[in-house]
Amino acid sequence: MSTPGSDLITLLDIEPLEVDLFRGQGSGGETPTRIFGGQVIAQALNAACKTVEDRLCHSLHAYFMRPGDPSVPVIYEVDRAHDGGSFTTRRVVAIQHGKQIFNLAASFHKAEPGLGHQHIMPKVAGPEGLQTREEFREQYRVRIPEKHRADFFRKSPVEIRPVAPRDLFAPVPADDKNALWFRIPGAAGNQRMQRCLLAYASDISLLGSALRPHAATWFTGDVMTASLDHAMWFHGPVNFADWHLYSLDAPWTGGARGFTRGLIYAADGTLVASTTQEGLVRPIAKRQPFADGEERAPSYSRTENNSG
Repeated sequence: MSTPGSDLITLLDIEPLEVDLFRGQGSGGETPTRIFGGQVIAQALNAACKTVEDRLCHSLHAYFMRPGDPSVPVIYEVDRAHDGGSFTTRRVVAIQHGKQIFNLAASFHKAEPGLGHQHIMPKVAGPEGLQTREEFREQYRVRIPEKHRADFFRKSPVEIRPVAPRDLFAPVPADDKNALWFRIPGAAGNQRMQRCLLAYASDISLLGSALRPHAATWFTGDVMTASLDHAMWFHGPVNFADWHLYSLDAPWTGGARGFTRGLIYAADGTLVASTTQEGLVRPIAKRQPFADGEERAPSYSRTENNSG
């Protein structure tokens, strides 16, 4: 039986073409108009994982260079940069139409004991009783032109419950801190796949925190946003079929860029991963969102479309 988790695993299950060369499906993610950034992160990480034995990824650093075309596959080329006694490094280049659209460096570490501590999970309302993303979006149905509704209401494999969502069309200045609960029902697989699934979801809503103090969203028509880079650190085992809290903030915005951070906690308070992302946050002349003929800047992550 198909589940959101199994469907996403199928999407991320890249096809080997040759030694260190893989092909990933372009379509099928968060939006039909471009490839969601989390999708190329997760597929590239999966490609790197397929060239490493007995070690799990502990960190990745990636750059988005061109918008992904969902109408064609993505080719992933893996460079076996280093195999050491404790750490293994891989570099992955994603290619479409003969050009790089994305690159990633990932480091893998063999399991070993060590000192440990973590920051305590923020105290926020639990996922039970919070609106689902679908329920939150439904209130905007009459404000979304019919030609955009299929994209706006497109189902995601990631179940999201924003802790304190804001008005997408009439936001007010707010603290840069943000939080949401998320999971992928039916998420299965070993720790390698669990980390790929979490990497996919980690691109959701990060950049939105950079807009909160400025009363802007993807829908207000006065700012252009796009993910520029993405980094992630894995701290412990992941079971993404269960609820996780994504605690987000944006320490700085300026120079048409915003810097954002995220901490991902399991429901029991265990810190399992951390993220950072810098994105384009470029003010533009005010225009009516969703106007006929409007062309949006290519963006990998529909940050504001996910919760704001």
